[in-house]
Amino acid sequence: MTPKEAYLALNLLPGIGPIRVRRLLERFENPQAILTAKRREILDVQGIGEEMAELIGDWENRIDLIEEKRRITEHGISLLTLEDDHYPAALRTIHDPPFLLYMKGSLTSADDAAIGVVGSRRTTHYGRDQAKKLSFQLAKAGFCIVSGLARGIDTAAHEAALAAGGRTIAVLGSGIGNLYPPENQALADRIAESGAVLSEFPVLYVPDKQSFPLRNRIVAGISRGLLVVEAPVRSGSLITANQALEQGRSVFAVPGPIDRPTSEGCHRLIQQGATLVCTVQDVIDELGLEINSLAFDFFPETRESSSKSGENPKRQLDLSDAETKILTELAQGDSTIDSLSEATGINAGKVGATLLQLELKSLIKQLPGKIFTKQI
Repeated sequence: MTPKEAYLALNLLPGIGPIRVRRLLERFENPQAILTAKRREILDVQGIGEEMAELIGDWENRIDLIEEKRRITEHGISLLTLEDDHYPAALRTIHDPPFLLYMKGSLTSADDAAIGVVGSRRTTHYGRDQAKKLSFQLAKAGFCIVSGLARGIDTAAHEAALAAGGRTIAVLGSGIGNLYPPENQALADRIAESGAVLSEFPVLYVPDKQSFPLRNRIVAGISRGLLVVEAPVRSGSLITANQALEQGRSVFAVPGPIDRPTSEGCHRLIQQGATLVCTVQDVIDELGLEINSLAFDFFPETRESSSKSGENPKRQLDLSDAETKILTELAQGDSTIDSLSEATGINAGKVGATLLQLELKSLIKQLPGKIFTKQI
């Protein structure tokens, strides 16, 4: 048995967790030795009781390792352990790093400059706009955008990073083969093509209340800082922010209308010392990094020449062929992604990314029901 197979077997055992595995490794040195250890030896390890010792000693009868390996192959998943070079460096430093990660896609050294972007699943138009704009600019600046692939702010952040041609990492609270929410499967596939989808859970794991906080610690752990865009006081995003603070990460928050419950959590974070973010430069300044000028070139209103010229900054934008085609089509009337794809001959994935670029340039806007209209 290889070390990776032994880690996989341990990960399939219910309730063992990364802290127990770390203590077991301190005693037995490698994962294979844990699985072959005698019961009395296992009981000598701190935090291992009778039930857990019996579970480990009987592991071959408790899990189906062969079936899990088949699922991994079927879904095109690779495995990362703490011993692998591509394991996220920042994640190694947290108190309880996952000893095994399931991955679709790939990680690169560029992902070391990562920032988490999180927020409410139930968003306002303001929240989505800020998530898209800030994530797009951060991706253009060279950051890898990390989020949880949830509805709302997470989805907006991932989509904006992809539209910027940047890298993004999705961390799941479910198994990769049982993706939640299911409507984000196409988005997950796009992320895997130019970034990574990660999970510490078995392939078909069904998400539960415990799995999302576990997911959140990875989002915070991979990142240099965490940006909370929109969140009420009782929100998983604030749990993630607390985890980030415990891990020594910078926390950023976007303010919103003072009478909106959806922004109350962000305001609370700012009161507690989180960095208030109005522009992407606030993040860059706090982290003390050099910014890629491309992050601002996309938005003409940030250029001094635009403000002095008195011209409408929209008219100064250089549009791609896809953007021109879609704008021409929207000039005829409101439309959906599928209708635009059929009319322009551009595949739906490319249409979605292009619409986001046009939306960030304030040339179009999205209406309820994912209908798009040209801005006047």
